[in-house]
Amino acid sequence: MASTGSRSTNITWHEGHVTRPDRERILGQRGVTIWLTGLSGSGKSTIAVAVEGELVRRGHAAYVLDGDNVRHGLNKNLGFSPEDRTENIRRIGEVAKLFTDAGLIVLTSFISPYRTDRDAVRALMAPGDFVEAYVSASLETCESRDVKGLYAKARAGQIPEFTGISAPYEAPEKPEIVLDTNRQDVAASVAQVVAYLEREGHLHAPSTEASARG
Repeated sequence: MASTGSRSTNITWHEGHVTRPDRERILGQRGVTIWLTGLSGSGKSTIAVAVEGELVRRGHAAYVLDGDNVRHGLNKNLGFSPEDRTENIRRIGEVAKLFTDAGLIVLTSFISPYRTDRDAVRALMAPGDFVEAYVSASLETCESRDVKGLYAKARAGQIPEFTGISAPYEAPEKPEIVLDTNRQDVAASVAQVVAYLEREGHLHAPSTEASARG
């Protein structure tokens, strides 16, 4: 695959007239990316969608960036080689950074198996904007949830470079959140993520000025 280095020249970053604090004040929240990582079948997408639903129910602006969905469009030209996995995460990291700057609470659902790739996304963002959430589940648990039969196909050699079987997964060493889906259900995981957002000051009421304008 081609180098991911910038080929653009004579470009300048343009600042807008609306600041990030302006947007966050209107939305009643502080932008952040919750980066859910874990094996296929660990529960990443289920938890991300459920957290999004709970936040929207409370009146907050949240959006899920799902691994499969992104590969239908933005990253449809990428495969699953180590190089393509790295580029997949780099691209979505840049998108998540923009969404976070817009004041949204972003929930990403990607296996993102390599620590260096996740660390690279963290380095893109300001301190506190990237929250690594390790969705921890044993390989046995993940295989038991595999309604698509992907693990069986991987073990039969029908799917090459499948994380956990024929490709490595590097678990986070110091994640901000650990969601142990071997032991807790979706509701408990959602409550844990929302509690983190509350504790870290990401959720608050929208500005009265913005409410009055509505």
